[in-house]
Amino acid sequence: MTYRVAMDIGGTFTDVVSYDEATGAVVASKAPTTPGDLAEGVFAALARVVADPADISFFVHGTTQGLNALLERTGARVLLLAGEGGRDVYQIARGNRDRMFDLRYRKPTPLVPRQDVMEVAGRLDWHGRELTPLDEDAVRRAARRARDEGFDAVAVCLLFSYADPSHEVRAGEILREELGDDVLVVLSHEVAREWREYERTSSAVLEAYTGPVVRRYLARIERRFAERGLPVPVHVMQSSGGLVNASYAMRRPLQTLLSGPVGGTMGGVAVSRLLGRDNAICVDMGGTSFDVSLVVDGRPDVSAEARIEGFPVLMPVVNLHTIGAGGGSIAYAEAGALRVGPRSAGAVPGPACYGRGGTQATVTDANVVLGRVDPAWFAGGLMTLDVEAAGTAVATLADELDLDPLTLAEGICDVANAKMAQAIRTLTVERGVEPRDFALVAFGGAGAMHAVFIARELGVSEVVVPRHPGAFSAWGMLEAEVRRDLTHPYFRPQDALDGADMAVRLATLEQEALDALAGQGVPHDRRRVEHFVDMRYEGQDYSLTVALRDADEPAEPDFLTEVAARYAEAHTSRYGHATPEAPVEVVMLRSTGFGTFPRTAGTVLEAPGHEAPAVRDVIFDGAVHTTPVLRRTALDGEFSGPAIVVEETATTVIPPGCLAGVDDNGFLIIKVDSPQ
Repeated sequence: MTYRVAMDIGGTFTDVVSYDEATGAVVASKAPTTPGDLAEGVFAALARVVADPADISFFVHGTTQGLNALLERTGARVLLLAGEGGRDVYQIARGNRDRMFDLRYRKPTPLVPRQDVMEVAGRLDWHGRELTPLDEDAVRRAARRARDEGFDAVAVCLLFSYADPSHEVRAGEILREELGDDVLVVLSHEVAREWREYERTSSAVLEAYTGPVVRRYLARIERRFAERGLPVPVHVMQSSGGLVNASYAMRRPLQTLLSGPVGGTMGGVAVSRLLGRDNAICVDMGGTSFDVSLVVDGRPDVSAEARIEGFPVLMPVVNLHTIGAGGGSIAYAEAGALRVGPRSAGAVPGPACYGRGGTQATVTDANVVLGRVDPAWFAGGLMTLDVEAAGTAVATLADELDLDPLTLAEGICDVANAKMAQAIRTLTVERGVEPRDFALVAFGGAGAMHAVFIARELGVSEVVVPRHPGAFSAWGMLEAEVRRDLTHPYFRPQDALDGADMAVRLATLEQEALDALAGQGVPHDRRRVEHFVDMRYEGQDYSLTVALRDADEPAEPDFLTEVAARYAEAHTSRYGHATPEAPVEVVMLRSTGFGTFPRTAGTVLEAPGHEAPAVRDVIFDGAVHTTPVLRRTALDGEFSGPAIVVEETATTVIPPGCLAGVDDNGFLIIKVDSPQ
């Protein structure tokens, strides 16, 4: 037997999915995350689905190690080498464009203090021509300081290195010669060969800051798996929604910064394809956080740059909006009002109902009090919830707010639902996207419990709950492709654009991408490359990315007219207007290589069971409803709410007024009615 296995390490649970290549069967399970040594939780979860790691033919996982180090500010100590006269670029950063009139705005504290920035003489012009040779003695002085003062990483960002990286390459050679492998050396052109000095510096610093943590973690995981007989490389999810093997991820650790959450987006792409729906809102509600992403026209919504914790980063990133709202989010009183999150009970002590010492009311406790969770079969029976402890935690807060405990429990859920609906509006309404045109794909351990209520807030008429929703992000990783992104700066105004030259540059990038995919072990017939160009109107500061048909398109006679029309369409979609008669200019060439693995979506489904459902009292809108508790494996045909659907990895709450059913793919489709 051979299995394809994916794993998502969350703040509360480690989720795992295995796909049997012989039978097509999919099995999902989870185990509590072990913060002290994540590998313990990894192997505990793995043991639930695969008896012997030697039977695994493909393994991928998402990691939040780098992101956690950034969020908690526990990353590496970084020495930054800047060009002469550029010491303060990183400190000055950018002005407050988005919150210009916010008097409380504060720029994020730089990850590298000014005293840890050193200047290195040497200068190129914007064409990449050398004006002043690199001061190699200054680089060696920096290396000595890094060694003597115990720095963990050195980031190098020299002016115009995106045009010609020779100075940075030489600086890297000297640093590695002086420091060996004990100190991580990061060169900005390797992280992001793009213009904008501050953004490129920020990207290099982020890789240096998070890189040592990620590298240690990946090396430890690879070693532990090798000891247990894993015969294949460990793959890691990238922030772009693509996969790379662990050896590449250790060289470019920044690419894994958002690797955990984006697995769900790629699962959403697979669901969108299977259902024949182009647009989907993907919501992942776990124990600690709530992540939102979009599938638009059947593709993940990916940007060429992002801002994480206030720091810009130049790399392809799935557009994710994350807030502190999960099953473990703590409810509390503030100024006589109810607040929920962002503080979480986490895995330990967890919600009060977990019986691990938690005493504060959480969203999960509120659902337990409302009867929306089967306490005897939580997480497929892996845990039995303490209903009395949940009731005590909610009642204590209710006394503080002078409310009835059941009223407060619904209030906790309502506040959490409103926060999550607003998070979705940030990625949709605030960008001119109408959420009513999308289906809501709900997953995560708590996503299906709140999905219908969130959909009602947004006017969304359909909720899709995939199989194994609590482990859906892991399943999505099995649906992802190997991905490598390459860029080439290409500043050309419209009247100086040479289409034949552009085609040659794109062909070079295409070959580099194909070679990179070959190095990842992707067979020749499963490789493809897509090409894009960043464009803007002359005089604009920011650009939009426009897709090309292939690398040869720029050499065609009507290329400029066609691509300008595509840019105008993209400009109208993004900003609501365009100026078709205005001249355009090209800023950047982008080529993305994809390597496809066999799909796991066409898997076998279990035959519906015929066990009689249990019945329990559940509170909806302040009223008690006698509600059947259904096993997901026993669902057959359509049924009306109210209903509670339980399975190993999640609970789905279907309130009154909704119609639900299971389709041929095993997806639970809920038609959302307006509140009664």
